[in-house]
Amino acid sequence: MRWRQAIQEALYGPDGFFVSGDRPADHFRTSVHASPLFAGALARLLVGLDEALGGPPTLDVVDVGAGRGELLLALADAVPGPLLRRLRPTAVELAPRPPYLPPAVHWSHSLPASVTGLLIATEWLDNVPVDLAGRDTTGPARYVHVDDSLGEPVSDVDAAWLDRWWPLASGHRAEIGVPREEAWRSAVSTVRGGYALAVDYGHLAGARPALGTLTGFRAGRQVPPVPDGSTDLTAHVAFDALADAVSHGVAPETVLVTQREALRGLGVSGARPPLSLASTDPTGYVRGLARAGQAAELTDPAGLGSHFWLLSAVGVPVPFQP
Repeated sequence: MRWRQAIQEALYGPDGFFVSGDRPADHFRTSVHASPLFAGALARLLVGLDEALGGPPTLDVVDVGAGRGELLLALADAVPGPLLRRLRPTAVELAPRPPYLPPAVHWSHSLPASVTGLLIATEWLDNVPVDLAGRDTTGPARYVHVDDSLGEPVSDVDAAWLDRWWPLASGHRAEIGVPREEAWRSAVSTVRGGYALAVDYGHLAGARPALGTLTGFRAGRQVPPVPDGSTDLTAHVAFDALADAVSHGVAPETVLVTQREALRGLGVSGARPPLSLASTDPTGYVRGLARAGQAAELTDPAGLGSHFWLLSAVGVPVPFQP
C-alpha cells in the first residue's frame, strides 16, 4: 500500500486518529496550546484586517483542521468586545463537535463557500496525506510503500513536481506536495476578501531532508510512523512550492515569513520586564517573566519560531513583508 492511502485511512478513516475520541492536544503541542500570546497576535491581525475591510457587518474566522476548537475559543478571549460581536467563527473538522463549544461556533466537515475575513490553518497541511517517492541506483522515481519497498514509477504530474521542487538522488526519499497544494488552493479560493494563513512545519529548496520528514507522534513523544490509527502522522510542508501554487492565479499577494518574524511584527516579544518592576510591582514582574518565557517559546528559531507563515491577501494589503 502507498503511504498516501495509508495515511488517509489512519488519520481520517472511521477509527482514524483525528476522528476518534482522543484529543490531538494530548499527543502533540502546537502554538495554540503553547500560549495565549499566539491567539493574541492573531487577534491583532484580525483587528487590522477588519479595518482594511471597512468593518463589515460580519467578519469570518474559519479554522481549518480546528482540532477541538481551541484556537477559536482563545480568539474569543483575545478579540475586543465590539469586534467579537461581529465575529462569525467556523471550525472545519472531521471529528464530532465537542459538547463544550459555545453555540456561536459553527462546526462543519467542509469548507464554507465564501469567506470574508480570516481563513487559517495551523498545523493542518502537515497532516494532509501525501505519497512518498524514492529512487534506487538506476531507475526513475517510484512510490514508496508502507513496507518501505519501491513500487510503480510516479505519475507524470508527481514526476514533474519532484523535478522542480525536490529532485531525488539515489537512496533518497521525498514527500510529494501535490495534494497539499491542491488542498490549500481550494481553501484559499473561498476567500472573497481578507487573509488566508497557513502556519506549519516546513522546508525550502536547498534544505530538503535527504530521507524526508514523515514521522509519528503519540502522547507527546516522537514515534515511528505506523499507520494504525493510534498515532499522529505528519510530514513537513514544502512551503516554497506551496507559495508558488497559490500565488499564480489564486492569490497573487502572497508572502512567506517565519513565525518568529510574523509574531515579532505583531508585537510578541521575548524581552524580560525591567528588574526595577520586581520591587514596585512583584506580581506584575512575575507575570511579565511568564509572558516573556511564552513569547520565547513561540519565537524560538530552533522550535516553534521556525514554523512558516504563508499569508495570502485578497482585496486588502498584505500586513507584513518578508
